[in-house]
Amino acid sequence: MSLVTVFGTDPESCREFGYGLGTPGGILVLRCVSAGRLEFGESRQDFLHQLYWSPDGPLSARHGSATSFAGSSEAVWVQRAVTHAVHAPDRQLVFRVCLREVPAALTGLRFGAVAISPEAGQLVAEIATPGYAEADALAARARIMAGLGASVRDFTGLHTDGPGFALRVARELAQDPGNPTQLDEWAARFHISPKTLQRDFHREFGRSFTAWRTHLRLRAAQVLLDTHPVSEVAHRVGYSSPSAFIAAFTRTYGHTPGRHSHFVR
Repeated sequence: MSLVTVFGTDPESCREFGYGLGTPGGILVLRCVSAGRLEFGESRQDFLHQLYWSPDGPLSARHGSATSFAGSSEAVWVQRAVTHAVHAPDRQLVFRVCLREVPAALTGLRFGAVAISPEAGQLVAEIATPGYAEADALAARARIMAGLGASVRDFTGLHTDGPGFALRVARELAQDPGNPTQLDEWAARFHISPKTLQRDFHREFGRSFTAWRTHLRLRAAQVLLDTHPVSEVAHRVGYSSPSAFIAAFTRTYGHTPGRHSHFVR
């Protein structure tokens, strides 16, 4: 198993951890941290399936003209021979997992955000450390594969014994930070009160729905500013006007998004 990695923005560090390489059951993990925005530029890998996951925040993934987002409870899945690009905000830790086999739950999926269980995410991080025994890493690989699944976008028919209400909302917003659905509308989907959903957000994330959504939108904006003008980013992450977006961005980061942007017409 081999991989040539091309970065649009060079990482501050990128370490490679391979186990069982050269066999169908092997796994290769790249652990990358960027000094600035991290970009896995437009490319394809004809021999390996790839999974991108970050515990630190959203990833932006592009395939053709389509762009989607994956939050920390999701990963970006790319089947072999599919062109793609993946971006992450400043100084974000990103794991790139390379496989020759397709996880059972992802059979037939060429590209998209997928759910990754907490255990699978933890194991990805663990095997990307020096000195991890190969036998243990290959056992962990099987559990990682089992911890990947189709991402839930439509909440119709979900039951309360699944993920918490706030987690369900967070999962969909991570796919589309510009989603304009308000707290009371989300609550109506689940047939609960807005107060109940608000309490669930505080319990899961330690902040209100509005504060969490603002955080997500601005992290997503950091990714998009590399390749899109400020006015378009404002619209895509859900702000009613560029001025409202600029004000929120400046309050949070201490400088305007124009200074942050690398976009050139």
